[in-house]
Amino acid sequence: MTLKTLMAAGLIGVAASMGPVLPAQAQTLRTLNGTATGILNVPMNRAVVVESDEVFSELSISNPQIADISTLSDRTIYVLGKSPGRTTLTLLGADGRLITNVEVRVTPDMSELKERLREVLPGEPIEVRSANDGLILSGTVSSALVVDRALDLASRYAPERVSNLLMVAGSQQVMLKVRFAEMSRSVTKSLGANLRIAGSIDGGDTTFVGDSLTTPGTGTGIFALSGNAGVMQFDLLLEALETKGFIRTLAEPNLTALSGENADFLAGGEYPVPVLGSDGDISVEYKPFGVQLNFTPRVVGDNINLRMTAQVSAIDQTASYSQGDLEIYGFSSRSTSTTVELHDGESFAIAGLLQDDFASAANQVPWLGDVPVLGALFRSSDYQRDQSELVIIITAHLVSPTRGEAFALPTDRVRPPTENELFLFGKLAVPNRPTGAAGEVARQDFSGAYGYVME
Repeated sequence: MTLKTLMAAGLIGVAASMGPVLPAQAQTLRTLNGTATGILNVPMNRAVVVESDEVFSELSISNPQIADISTLSDRTIYVLGKSPGRTTLTLLGADGRLITNVEVRVTPDMSELKERLREVLPGEPIEVRSANDGLILSGTVSSALVVDRALDLASRYAPERVSNLLMVAGSQQVMLKVRFAEMSRSVTKSLGANLRIAGSIDGGDTTFVGDSLTTPGTGTGIFALSGNAGVMQFDLLLEALETKGFIRTLAEPNLTALSGENADFLAGGEYPVPVLGSDGDISVEYKPFGVQLNFTPRVVGDNINLRMTAQVSAIDQTASYSQGDLEIYGFSSRSTSTTVELHDGESFAIAGLLQDDFASAANQVPWLGDVPVLGALFRSSDYQRDQSELVIIITAHLVSPTRGEAFALPTDRVRPPTENELFLFGKLAVPNRPTGAAGEVARQDFSGAYGYVME
């Protein structure tokens, strides 16, 4: 007994996804000796109507979660694809004889996915193929962002069953150059006096001593003056102190990463911090400090999207905690976290800080310190001013690998001295002149004026 072929089954699903729903066309199943000669392909969420040239009395589907069936007549079957996968459709005759077992394959609706990809990502040559119960995306696209969007869209048609064979064209490695520049200065001034008067009254029967302790008591910048006036003795102690400080910090870390991948950098160290556990034991955790950089680049066409975190930290001995013999220092930190977009070779000042802190204090003897001119002997004053300016500038470049001999290392400029050069001539290092491309870079010198000037 033979039945007709089912070649048109897949065509009906494609036609239904490309436009308005058309009347389902009948297809015919063909078997030979009880074995189906074809496979019934049904797009997911689409219906296919198949027709048998032999009357059947019973039909069943092995997995109704994949496909659903219903009879329209004793020769016509309605098949609805529900979820990707494979199942078996069984037809039995009136006498219980097996007519055929048909393999039903339900696949994601690739025609609709292709249409959505053309709408969302126009101009991107993305190819879509079916593989078992999943999808395969292939082709060469313009950026990693296109890959993410295509995968997100395809996962809605075949969740967790999308194979990514997409490739990104062009240079997709980003070198990030970061410049940390900070200038800070501080000025502290203090002026105070300590006046002591001693003497006797009533012919020496009564003695008195008067003190006005108004000096900061730093022990530096002290001028002492003493004298007598009859039975009265005067001691004058003046203290004047001025402290100035200047700090410049400059760091220029460079880091290269592949588009879409994370990269981090640390130039500094790790400070041990004791931590008390829940069981009472003390463990040690290490907190990093120094110049830290963490960024993730994404190349989107001609643009470079950067998500980055930058931090400069140092141990601050003025902020400390001590208990017994244990002393822990705090950290001074300047950090920024941002996302920017720029072209190849362009720069951004992503962070800037101008800080001006001023503090003043005065100590005096009540009423006497308010006397004009002479009140300075009963009063001490001090003030402190701290100024700092910080700027962080980033520059991004699209880069590609080059040959190793083109690089110049810091050690290429000098070489260790021989024993004769060290002991006879006292040379600690001998200039070295490498050849090739590295030699051209190594021959560059720092002769002439260079550096930074702060007025």
